Amino acid sequence: MFSETASLYIAISIFVITYVFIVLETFDRTIVSLCGACLMIMLKLINQESAIEEVDFNTLGLLVGMMILVLITKRSGLFEYIAIKIVKIAKASPRLIMIYLSLATGLLSALLDNVTTIMLVVPITLNIAKELNINPIPLIITEVFMSNVGGTGTLIGDPPNIIIGSAVNLTFTDFIINNGPFVLLCLIVTVLLFTLRHQKELKTFKELKEKLLETDERQMIKDKSILWKSLVVLAGVFVLFMLHGTLGFESASIALTGAAVLLLISNVDVEEILSEIEWGTILFFVGLFILVGGLKTVGAIDKLAEFVLKLTQGNLVLTAISILWVSAFASAFIDNIPFVTTMIPLIKHMGEISNMRLAPLWWSLSLGACLGGNGTIVGASANVVAVGLTKKQGHKITFKKFLVEAFPMMILTISMATVYIYLIYLRK
Repeated sequence: MFSETASLYIAISIFVITYVFIVLETFDRTIVSLCGACLMIMLKLINQESAIEEVDFNTLGLLVGMMILVLITKRSGLFEYIAIKIVKIAKASPRLIMIYLSLATGLLSALLDNVTTIMLVVPITLNIAKELNINPIPLIITEVFMSNVGGTGTLIGDPPNIIIGSAVNLTFTDFIINNGPFVLLCLIVTVLLFTLRHQKELKTFKELKEKLLETDERQMIKDKSILWKSLVVLAGVFVLFMLHGTLGFESASIALTGAAVLLLISNVDVEEILSEIEWGTILFFVGLFILVGGLKTVGAIDKLAEFVLKLTQGNLVLTAISILWVSAFASAFIDNIPFVTTMIPLIKHMGEISNMRLAPLWWSLSLGACLGGNGTIVGASANVVAVGLTKKQGHKITFKKFLVEAFPMMILTISMATVYIYLIYLRK
């Protein structure tokens, strides 16, 4: 329908215009995302079959499965119970609560994955904020940031790591040894900076503190039958998540199986549970996947990757640092999965023709793609899910609010990663 060059410019224009409307929030982001995706298809920049193939059903299946598990578990009162427990451990100090929840989010994201962790932590955070009458938004943005940082530390914590590990035979241990130390440092630095930034907001009334400290958390449990069934199923799901590479199951299969089992044994109203799923978030992702797929089809992502490789002229230091920063900015604004998928063969080819050491490049790609997801509200799946869950409880996190909070911190973590990559892998 269009020439190759025209298709490239039209696809980029559609993506940019769609992104502008998402930022301005003139219309609901789900509608904007779907309209942009449909425009890509109607102008034949990507055909219908390819558009469907570009939708990451593993991500969507994981989201739906975990949403069902969380919605059923929520009926037991477990989240309220945990909220009171955390309040008591922190002696009802909002600042300590923020630190404890954020660090727990980061560590859980390394063991599970960032989306699953956010689905578990956000309801707890909202309960605590409601009881202490504090604004939950600073806590949730910090938790989202920490989930993406924590997920960077292991093979299973973030999808880009799974893709890279599979492509170049990197193990769970490889990621812990290479990314783990840096991630721990990042978790500590970022949680302290976020807490300092919001310390004036993290205040509550003495009466509310005393009331919560006197609350018997055991009274929060509403249904012990659902509680135990949920705990058993969740435990099984988490174990399978950690073993999914060995067993050969995708995370979506595990989450959906767990959801199906819990629906079967919990005797909840299935239609009621399905009506509470964040379908707007799911459809937003569908549109976003097709939009990025359109960019991929016309060669925009390929050209970006090739530009980085040509610019550095085979210099290892420049190549590694360029991949780190380009990956970070690309992941902040487009989905990091197609970008990482595109970069892997290009890096391999560059190694074949230049005999360049590739290890620094793989870790640069991993750190850039995972940490860059913190840059904007659409940079990572965990961000979108957290915004959806928070909005449902009456608290709106705008694109601008997230950008102002998270983007400078993303730049800081990438700057730290630059120093880390240079000192560990590039210094002669």
